[in-house]
Amino acid sequence: MIRKSLTVLVIDENHIRASIIEAGLREAGHEQVTVVHDVAGIARRIAEIEPDVIVIDLENPNRDMLENMFQLSRVVKRPIAMFVDRSDQASIEAAVEAGVSAYVVDGLRQERVKPILDMAISRFNAFSRMARELEEARSELEDRKVIDRAKGILMRSRGLSEDAAYALLRKTAMNQNRKISEIAQSLVTAAGLLDPGES
Repeated sequence: MIRKSLTVLVIDENHIRASIIEAGLREAGHEQVTVVHDVAGIARRIAEIEPDVIVIDLENPNRDMLENMFQLSRVVKRPIAMFVDRSDQASIEAAVEAGVSAYVVDGLRQERVKPILDMAISRFNAFSRMARELEEARSELEDRKVIDRAKGILMRSRGLSEDAAYALLRKTAMNQNRKISEIAQSLVTAAGLLDPGES
C-alpha cells in the first residue's frame, strides 16, 4: 500500500531548531514541509496551508505561549507533535487536555522526528476514532430515549402494547422513508404541543 506524502507544517521561531526538524522530516520522506517562524496569525496560515500534521517547537515556552499553542491545538483538529525544552506537570496535563498528540520534553533530535510524528498521527487517529464512537453511542442512547417516550405516548393514547407501539413507529418510518428516531421525535414534539405535560 502506498501512503500519500503528508503535508507538514513546522512552527518554530528558532531557525536552527526548525532546520533540524525539517531535515528529519525530509529524511523520513516528507517533501511537503512548510516552516513558519512567526506565530502571529498562525491560525490563518494553518487554514491556508491545510497541513495533515503540525509540528510545534517551543525552545523556552512561557505560560502564555503554551496556552496559545494549546488553544490552537483544540481548534485545528489535526495531529500535533510539540517539542519543548522544559516543562512541568501542569503544562503536560494542559497539553493532553488540549489534544496534543505528542508532547516531547528535551528530545529534539533529527532521528527522533519521524517516529514521534508517526506516533502523534497514530494517537490522533485513535483518539478521533474513540471520540466518534462515543458520539455515536450518545446519539444512539438519545435515539432510544426518544423512541421509548414515543412508544409510551402511543401506548397511553391508543391503548397499544409496547411491541405494537414500536411496530407502528417502524411501519410509519418505513412508509415515510425516515428513521424511527425521527418519527419518534416528531411524535414527542407533537404530543408536547398538544399536551404540555407530555414533554
